[in-house]
Amino acid sequence: MITQIEGELVRLTEEAATVRIGPLHCEVLIPEYTRRQLQALLHQRVVLHTIFYLEGGVNAGKLSPRLIGFLSEIEREFFDLLCSVDGMGVKKALRAMSHPVNEIATAIEQQDHRFLASLPGVGPATAERIVAKLRRKMPKFALWVTQQKVTEESLVEPDVISQTYETLLVLGHSESEARRLIDSVLSRKKKFSSVDEMLHAIYERQSQQGSRTA
Repeated sequence: MITQIEGELVRLTEEAATVRIGPLHCEVLIPEYTRRQLQALLHQRVVLHTIFYLEGGVNAGKLSPRLIGFLSEIEREFFDLLCSVDGMGVKKALRAMSHPVNEIATAIEQQDHRFLASLPGVGPATAERIVAKLRRKMPKFALWVTQQKVTEESLVEPDVISQTYETLLVLGHSESEARRLIDSVLSRKKKFSSVDEMLHAIYERQSQQGSRTA
């Protein structure tokens, strides 16, 4: 199983990236959002997190090996979930990923059927199936941009963010409010080493804002 490739990005088309690994040139299918991110990296070294699959039908007697690539493991995981929805499949899931993962995940979580139906290859019926099957699995993906940004700045471990989010839900906050509260304290660029520290900062900030508006 090929789960990651690394090499020079030598060619980029609407549907695929070609990566040179030594004497080998590997063609990797990519979604539109990934293609846009790769445009500025032509002839540079890239790392793609990949999925291997066989394209074609057994009955037709022709199966072609294919690689699908993403710039992060979480995008690859999200793609896998999309493929599990009835009526999606590999090609439709690739076309549908034309926006950042967190935007699509938030739309699923908030049951935004109109946005989902507007994604390439989806439509109203498939949008309903996506929401029905994946809605409860989306918080992790909706938080991804926050986690990625914080990890890059080495301020807060992603697990602390996820656990704080889950705790806020248990405490009665809605999913969108929990994300807003987390983003509000992370914007201060302060380091938090535990869930308790983050919760204390969140409620302290709320108290301060309440005092100013009183």
